[in-house]
Amino acid sequence: MEWILALALGYALGSVPFGIIITRLAGAGDLRSIGSGNIGATNVLRTGRKGLAAATLLLDLLKGLAAVLIAAQVWPDWSWLAALGAFLGHCFPIWLKFRGGKGVATTAGIAFGLAWPAGLAYAATWIGLLLATRISSVAGMSAALVAPLVALTLGEQRPALVLAVIAAIVLFQHRENIARLRAGTEPKVGGKKS
Repeated sequence: MEWILALALGYALGSVPFGIIITRLAGAGDLRSIGSGNIGATNVLRTGRKGLAAATLLLDLLKGLAAVLIAAQVWPDWSWLAALGAFLGHCFPIWLKFRGGKGVATTAGIAFGLAWPAGLAYAATWIGLLLATRISSVAGMSAALVAPLVALTLGEQRPALVLAVIAAIVLFQHRENIARLRAGTEPKVGGKKS
């Protein structure tokens, strides 16, 4: 029973669509009709409101972290399942007909919660590559791949496994971005759309 509760807690927290809530409250319209239609911070940035994008990023990160930390206190053996639930809730929220975000910010919070050094590596990779390339998808996918490797190097086997599963889903969620990267048409953050 505990594992079901941990998974449900994670999913419930992860499925809160902060990007949609914040943009609506700020009068920026329905996020799903803007840019890519995605509910994450990168698409919120396309509204031209950097503050809203930063708030979305932070809240999406915190819901992943909260799922892990709460579950670790209540059901210590199942915090990893709450982590997976939070990620799945963000990417496939029932409230939005299972059309959510790509999970990059939420994965950052999960990584910090499961194994904080992996979280630091995730953040460093994400921020470093975003600054170097200005391509959000490259930064997010690379960070998702680095986190399980760091966790595994540290001997954190279960976090490494969970983060590896999440990384595979992150790559799947970015399949259109990967196609645009191969075609050389992936937009840069702050760049003009062709």
